[in-house]
This record gives sequence, structure tokens and C-alpha cells, in this order.
Amino acid sequence: MNQAPYARILFIGPGLGRGASAELLQQRIEALLGEAHLHDSEQDGCWQTIDEAPRPLLVVDLEPRADAAHRDWLRQRIAERGDGDRVFVLCTALEDAWLDGLGALLERREAHSPCSEVPPIPAQHAWSQIPPHAQRLLLCNGPRCTRKGALGLWKTLRQWLKVAGRLECAGGVHITRSQCQFPCDLGPTASLYPQGEWYGIRDEAAVIRLVDERLVAGRALPELRIDGNGGE
Repeated sequence: MNQAPYARILFIGPGLGRGASAELLQQRIEALLGEAHLHDSEQDGCWQTIDEAPRPLLVVDLEPRADAAHRDWLRQRIAERGDGDRVFVLCTALEDAWLDGLGALLERREAHSPCSEVPPIPAQHAWSQIPPHAQRLLLCNGPRCTRKGALGLWKTLRQWLKVAGRLECAGGVHITRSQCQFPCDLGPTASLYPQGEWYGIRDEAAVIRLVDERLVAGRALPELRIDGNGGE
């Protein structure tokens, strides 16, 4: 694929510096563009990486929660740092299908938003509010759980809760990625509050069971508990 008119295409997003998903993304981008420039947005230096990248620049933000408000916030931050008219932003939340649709997205120049003439950001926006919820589930994205596939499980968790109508709504579940929760050898680890239950969710099937049976139906899942209280 010809990446002109960009001097560089920079991919930013959570978890791009570690784990199998990041390695696969790197391989696919290299196959598509001949080179891959990635930066983990959860690590220091993200703004510096954008500042120092050659222009014209396309920033592809792979934040799973990206929406129009997030896109304009990112554009505004880049514009405030200068040179915004030579930087373009593409935000995509394709979840598990992002790799298959990546080439088509990069070709759609009309979807690349310039970091100039950015509309005013609303004084009150969704990310400035505490999401409505009844339970909170923390999924470990520490280094060992991530290497066991936790980033992919996070996407499945979010998708499944959204389909069930229980994602961050009244009576629903607020989900958060955390750093290491321990115990690493039983992970990927998820902890549910206010119940204080800890689960080992090793694969996608376990995530789906956790959503369908525990979070939606309210049934106990002792076989997935790792806190020693599965028999309660």
C-alpha cells in the first residue's frame, strides 16, 4: 500500500507495546506499509512521539472507547502543540476486526480529520462523568496477564457486555483495566466489586460465561473463582 501523502503513519493505543496482539499488529502493519511505527498510549512519551514524527503525519488512534468526542479532543491537543494543519487523525474502534479492515481505513482519506479548525470541545462530556453502574469489574492488564492474552479478552468483555446491554449503565457493570492484581499464574485475573470476588478467565469462553452467567444472570461461578471462596 502507498502511504502517500503521509511521511509517516503512527499508530497509538493501549497495549501496543506488549503482548501477542501488539506483535500481530506490528507484523500486519509492516506487511501493509513496509514499516511499522507504534506507541503504547499508556506509556510515557506519547505526545513527544507525535511531536517528533515527520510531517505530514497520520495518527491512527486504536483506543477501543474512541468516539467523535475523543477524536476531537485528540485533534485539539495536537493543534495546541502546533503544526496541526499537517497532522491528521483517524480514530477506529474496530475491536477484533481492526486488522482486517485496516488497509481500507488507511485508504479512506475523507475519514482522516485534520488537526486544524477543530470544533469546540463541550464543557461537559461523557468522560468527565462517573459512569452509571452497579458493579465494577477490574481486568488485569499487567505484563504477565497481557502475555496470556488479556488485551484480547478485554475487547471480548467490552463487546459482550455491550451486546447484553449491561455496559456502564444503570444497574450495569463499569469495567476497568488494571496493572498487576496477582496471582499471575492463575490469570488473566478479574476482580468483581462490591462482591470482592476474584476470577481466573483464561480464554474467551470464560469471559462469555462470566458475563452471561455471573454479571447478567447473577449465578455463582465457583469453578472460575481463584480467591478460595468458590464453594460459598
